[in-house]
Amino acid sequence: MLHHRSKMADNVAEGGTAEPEQQPAAFGLAVTLAVGAVVLLVMMVCNVGRSSSKAQPVEEEEPEKSNSKKKTSQSKKPKSSQGKQSKKSNQSSFTHPYLSCTLKSHADTVVDVDFSINGKYLASAAEDRTVRIWSVKEFKDREHKSLRGNVEYDSATRVKFSPDSRAFVVSLANGNTLRIFKLGKKEDGSGNSIIPNPEDFPKKHSTDIINIGIASNGKFMMTASNDTTILLWDLKGEILSTINTNQMHNNYCAVSPCGRFVGSCGFTPDVKIWEVTFTKSGEFKEVVRAMELKGHKASVYHFAFSIDSTRMATISKDGTWKVWDTNVEYAKNQDPYLLHTGQFDHSGPAKIALAPDGLSFAVASGYDVTLYDTMSWEKEETFRDIHTLPVSTLAFSPSSKYLVTCGDRHIRVFHNVAGYKAIIADMEDKKRKSSTSQAMKERLDVMIKEYTETLNTILDIKDKEQEKK
Repeated sequence: MLHHRSKMADNVAEGGTAEPEQQPAAFGLAVTLAVGAVVLLVMMVCNVGRSSSKAQPVEEEEPEKSNSKKKTSQSKKPKSSQGKQSKKSNQSSFTHPYLSCTLKSHADTVVDVDFSINGKYLASAAEDRTVRIWSVKEFKDREHKSLRGNVEYDSATRVKFSPDSRAFVVSLANGNTLRIFKLGKKEDGSGNSIIPNPEDFPKKHSTDIINIGIASNGKFMMTASNDTTILLWDLKGEILSTINTNQMHNNYCAVSPCGRFVGSCGFTPDVKIWEVTFTKSGEFKEVVRAMELKGHKASVYHFAFSIDSTRMATISKDGTWKVWDTNVEYAKNQDPYLLHTGQFDHSGPAKIALAPDGLSFAVASGYDVTLYDTMSWEKEETFRDIHTLPVSTLAFSPSSKYLVTCGDRHIRVFHNVAGYKAIIADMEDKKRKSSTSQAMKERLDVMIKEYTETLNTILDIKDKEQEKK
C-alpha cells in the first residue's frame, strides 16, 4: 500500500493524472483509508471512555476505603477503652437509691478525701490544684457549697485533717513533701478562708509519697513513700524516726485513728503494725513492733483500722478480704484473731474501708463498691460503675452513716445502709443483756427508733425505684 501511495504522489508531482483503469482502485483505497481512520478514531474514543470509566469508580471508592479504614481502626480499639467511653456516657446520670448526693465542684480528678474528726467537714484534694472543704450537714441538701483553697505551684495528692479540725495537711505531687493549710477568716471578716503555711516541710523522700497521716493526739505526722520508707515528723517539720518496712515496696501505710499505731502493707502477704511511744512528759521515745496480721497468700493491697484500733480489715491480691480482732496483748506476743474472711471480684488493686464503729466495711474493686456488715457478714449492696475511672479512695464518716467514694471529678456520698442495719442489731443485742441498766435501755430505744426511721426512709426510696423499673 505504501508503495502504491508513493507512485500516486509521484504522478501528482509530475502534473499528470492517474490512468483511467487505476481510478476505481484509487477510490477504493481512499474509502478504505477513511473507514480505517474512522475506526481508529472510534477505538481511541472507546479507550478514553473505558479509561475514564475505570478511573471514576476509584475516585468514588476512595472515601469508602478511607471509611473502611476508620471503621477497622475503631473496631481494633481495646474493649477496655470502649468500656470506659460507655461508662463516661453513663456517669452523668448515675443514680442509686442509697446515693445521698454527688459533690461536683472540682474541675479534675479527685485523688483523696478525709473527714474531720468532729464529723462536720469533708476535705477533698484534686488534680485541678485545689483542695475543697465541704459541710457534712449539707449532704442532705440539693445545693452543696464548698470552701476552695489553691495549691500554688503544685498539686495535692493526699489530704488529712488536723485533730482540732482547724487545719489540714497535704502531700505535694511535684515537691514530694508536706504543706499545711489553716482554716480562718478573711481579712475583711466577710467569710472563711484557707490560708497556706508560708513554708513547706523539707523534702526527705526520694520516691513518691503514697500516703500521709496525723496522730489524733497531735504528737506526730507520718509520710510514706512507695519504696520501703516511712517517716515520722513532729509538727515543726523535724524527723522523729525512720521506719524501714522491709517489704520490697509499700502498697499502703496509715496512722491508726487512735494515734498509737502505724501500719504498713506491701509486697509481702502480711500487714506490719508499729507502736509509736512517748514519755509521760510528751516527748518522743521510740517506735516498737507491735503485731503482724498474717494469713493472706499474696501481696496485701490495702487495710483499715476501726476508730479505737480494736478491729482491722485487709484486702489482698489473693482475691480475699479479712476482718481481724486486734484487741490483743501484743506486748505478750499475742497475735490478732481472724474474725472472718471472704472473696471479692478481683480486677486489680483494691481498696477496703472499715466503718469507725467496726460494724460495717466496704470493698472497692475496679469501678464497683460492695457494702458488708460485720454482724452477719452478709453482702448488703454492690454499687456498679460509680465513676468513670476505677475507684481510687473510699472513706466512712466518723458517724459511720455515710460512705464517700471518688474516682473522677465527682464525689459520691452513699447512705451506709449496711451500717444502719448492723448498728440496730448491735443495739438490740446490748438491750437484751441483763447487765444493761434501765436508763441505758431507754437511751438505746431512742437510738434504735431514730436509726430505724432513717433506714426505713432509705429502703422505701429503694422499693419505689424498683417498682418504677
